[in-house]
Amino acid sequence: MIFINFGINFIMESFKLRAIENFHSSEALFDLGYYNASANRAYYAIFHCALVELMKRGYKPPVDHRNVQSMFINELINRKKVFSSQMKNNFVEAMELRNDADYKNGVTKTDAKKQVAKTGIFLKTIFKEF
Repeated sequence: MIFINFGINFIMESFKLRAIENFHSSEALFDLGYYNASANRAYYAIFHCALVELMKRGYKPPVDHRNVQSMFINELINRKKVFSSQMKNNFVEAMELRNDADYKNGVTKTDAKKQVAKTGIFLKTIFKEF
C-alpha cells in the first residue's frame, strides 16, 4: 500500500471544498423539499469549515464530531475570542438539528431554512471570500 503525504494545505483545501459543496447541497436539497437531508448537509458544511479553521491556526483536531466542536468552541470562541458566541450557538444548533433529522422525528421546513441561512453566515465568517 502506498501512502502519500499531501501536506496540510492540500488537506485544508480539501475540507474547504467539502464545506462549500455541503453548503450548496443543503441549499439544493432544501429547494427540493428534502429538509432532513438539507439539515444534515448544513451541519457537515459547518463541521468541515471548523476543521479548516482549526488546522489553519495550527491545531491538529481528531476528525471526530464532538472533539472538533469542543476544540473550536473552547479554543477559538471561549479562550481566544476569535469568533463571537453566535458561532458557538450556530455550531451547537446545527449538530442538534442534524441529530433530529437523522435519528429523531425530522426537521420542519422552517427549521431547515433557518439552518441553511445560519450555515451560510458561518461559512462567510470563516471563508471571507465565500
